[in-house]
Amino acid sequence: MNIIIYKKTGCPWAAAVAAFLKAQEIPYEERDILKNPDFKKEVEKKSGQSKSPTVDIDGEILPDASVEQVHEALQKRK
Repeated sequence: MNIIIYKKTGCPWAAAVAAFLKAQEIPYEERDILKNPDFKKEVEKKSGQSKSPTVDIDGEILPDASVEQVHEALQKRK
C-alpha cells in the first residue's frame, strides 16, 4: 500500500492523520506543499485543491481528510 500525506507546515489535522498511521504502524510519506511548490502542483492536479491534509491511498484521494476518513478508507482495503 502506498500512502502520501500532502500537508501544510504546522497543520494539526495532518499531524493527527500522521499520528494515527504511526500508531497503526502503517508506512506513509509526507509531502509539505508549503515547502515544495512541486508537491502543491501535484496535489492540486490529483484533487483540484490544496487543502491540508490531502491523503492519497493507492490513488484514492481524500481531500481535507480526517482521521476517521483515513480509517474508513483503510478498512475498505483489508
